[in-house]
Amino acid sequence: MTSNNGLVSVESRFGVPETIDRLVATVTGAGLRVFARIDHAAGAHEVGAALRPTELLIFGHPKGGTPLMQDRQLAGIDLPIKALAWEDEQGKVWLSYNDAHWLAARHGLGDSSREAVAAIAAGMQKVVAAAAGADQA
Repeated sequence: MTSNNGLVSVESRFGVPETIDRLVATVTGAGLRVFARIDHAAGAHEVGAALRPTELLIFGHPKGGTPLMQDRQLAGIDLPIKALAWEDEQGKVWLSYNDAHWLAARHGLGDSSREAVAAIAAGMQKVVAAAAGADQA
């Protein structure tokens, strides 16, 4: 796992589509909603450009994000949660997402959303590990 500028990246044992499929299954199994799945590589192909496999999943639940927006409404710019599966130059696949504590710092969130931020951070670590196969050694 690597962390850079608020982004957490976990290496996946699976290809990009399967990683996102596994993430969809994991988050929906946890009672979260999937709002969108965006295939950036397909979009690039539509305009005649090349892009390594890259897919974005947007998901969440009002129970998790609402306390953040009640604290600082502009936190909604970073909600719902997003995760990006992407293939690097060496062919490794990564699943990356914004660290919830970094988002809290970015928006100056306070005590009223502290528990929600901690729950989002723990939940993301768990669902990303499951989707990437990092919980299976």
